[in-house]
Parts: sequence; structure tokens; C-alpha cells
Amino acid sequence: MSIKSEIKKEGIEIIRALDTLTINSIAANIVKTLKNIFPENNLQSPRIFSNIIKLNMYIAKLPKGCSAKYFYKNKSIYFSPDTSFDKISDLIVHECVHYLQERVNKYGKLVRLGFCDFTNSSLPGTGLNEASVQLLASKCVNKQTETVTYFDLTFNTISPDYYPLECALVSQMAYLVGEDILFDSTINSNDNFKNQFISLTSKETFEMVEYNIDLLIEMQETITSLTAYNEAHSNYVNKVQRNCNRIEEFKAEIKKVFLDTQNMILTAYFDNTINLLYTKDAISKYRTTLYNFRNLLAVSEGYTYFNEYYISKMADLEYKADDPTRPIQTSLVVYKESFLKTLFGRLKYLLKLSPKQSYSSYYEQGFND
Repeated sequence: MSIKSEIKKEGIEIIRALDTLTINSIAANIVKTLKNIFPENNLQSPRIFSNIIKLNMYIAKLPKGCSAKYFYKNKSIYFSPDTSFDKISDLIVHECVHYLQERVNKYGKLVRLGFCDFTNSSLPGTGLNEASVQLLASKCVNKQTETVTYFDLTFNTISPDYYPLECALVSQMAYLVGEDILFDSTINSNDNFKNQFISLTSKETFEMVEYNIDLLIEMQETITSLTAYNEAHSNYVNKVQRNCNRIEEFKAEIKKVFLDTQNMILTAYFDNTINLLYTKDAISKYRTTLYNFRNLLAVSEGYTYFNEYYISKMADLEYKADDPTRPIQTSLVVYKESFLKTLFGRLKYLLKLSPKQSYSSYYEQGFND
């Protein structure tokens, strides 16, 4: 299939190409912003500028609900007609970063995009990558923290409109590992963040968190599809009602998967690191780190996990106070294989498809509202 045919298949209708002056301005502003926000990331500004100005950029009609798309097969970005280029937005940064993330093999085939592995047909790391890129983009344009509520979950975020749930979980991971490491891996498509998170928790924990973030995106996309069907076929009363019931099931599952994943991150890190405390200063830092983790939590009515966990860990620290070398018996990651089988089986039933099956052309779908 030709590139022109593939673009048409994606629902893209080109209106006009962006002029060279606008593209150069975008490249210069992105380089400046990245350098100012992430001075420690050793960014190669001339390389970034020269790469971005090579991009093809267009104003185009896009599918409903889509503001921009990066299409890696022809290294082009398509912006909706209402996009403003007077200043750099998180949308513009997001799509340009996707281009900077690209890693290809000697045959020119895409093998990696940030955290997303294109050598695996299920594209693991899709959600983690989208969230990390969005957090980077939001910080670049100095987005302010807002309090939002989605799926009965209330939390603070700098990305209220794009991937808010996924960004919330990745922010928790970055708080524990380090934001600089997260953004280094995001831009440079390396495993530094992944390896550091694994060293502080476990390989099993990372893989479960990565998988669940992908599931959150897939479930939300399914809700969007079901809602669109209902709007277009309101006269099919029985089908619409079944879809409404499924939407409510998905909403409940999204909330549960999010809270399970949040609790997993919390438990895995603080259970694993408590026995690495050998001084009173280390104990004090651990206590502060755990206490401040509450600022990153998404909460809902009846959510008590963090408070109960915090109390139990304070009791453990009292036990270690006199002798920091005393080992603590922990419940290190209580989310065992039986839990995962139950969870994934239920999700597969709800989704009516294999996990992540719909990601085969994910990155051609672009940056959606």
C-alpha cells in the first residue's frame, strides 16, 4: 500500500503544507524549551533542531476527536486546522518528541519509540510512552497543576486533557526514580528509567505496571468507541442499552485497575527499600518520601489503602529506630500470579478481544482528545 493510500486510510486529508518559516520557528522554540526545562539531560540541541526542520508538517482534516497525528512511515506531522502556532503548545511538543524518539534498524524499520518496543507485535510500553511524552510536553510549556476527577478518581495533574490517568501513574514512578531519568529515557529511547525502577521494586512489578497502563488506555478507547456508536445509532435501543451497560462495567474496571496499580507501585517500592535503611538519616528520608507520596495519589470515596499502609510503615520504622539494621518482614508485592490471571481474564471478557490487539496501528492514530 502506498503512503498516500495509508494516509487516506487513516482519515487524513491534507489541506496545505506548513511553510518553512513556521517549521523553523517550531524547531527553534522546542530546542529552547527542552534546554531550559531539562538542562541536566545533555540534550544535543543542534541535532534536535536539524532533525525537526526535516519533518514534513501539514494542516489537515483529521478524524473526529484528533488534534494532531505523527505518522512515522513518512516522518510527517498533521495538525488540525484550528491549531495555533503563535506559541508552542504541549500538542506540538508531544508530536515532535515522538519523532525524536524514533530508533530504526539498519533496514530503516522502526524498532523502538521511547518506551514502546516495535519488535514485539503487542507493542508493550505504549501507554507508558504516551504518558511520559505528555508529562515532558506539559512541563515544557509550563502547564500548571489542576485537580481533576475522572472515573470517580480525584487527583492533581499537569495534563488534565491528555492521558491524565496514565500520567498520574507515571508521575508516581518518576517521583520514586527521578524525573530526569524518566525524561532521559523518553527522549533518548533507553532503558535507564526501566532498569532503575526495577532495581527499586522488581522486574515483575515493572511489567505489571507497564501492562496495566496499556490496559487503561485500551479500555478508555473502547468506551469512546461504544459512545460513538450509541450517538450514531440511537434508534437501536437494545444495542445502545447493552453498550451503556458495558460502558459502566469499563468505568468500574478502569477505577479498579488504576487503584490496584497505584497500590502496587506504593507497596513494591516502600516494602523493597525499607530494609535498605541503615542510618537514622536514611529512616528520616524514607519517612518523608512516603509521607509526600500522598500528594501524587488519586483518591475516591472509601479509599483507605494509603493511610493504612502509612500507619503500618510508621510502626515498622519505630521498630527499626533503635537498631536500623533490624530486618522488617514485608508483604513485598501482594499482587501475585493468581490475581493477574483473574484480572486479565475479566478484562478479556469485557474487551471481547486479546489485550492490546487494537494497538497494531497505534502510533498512526496520533494524539487524541
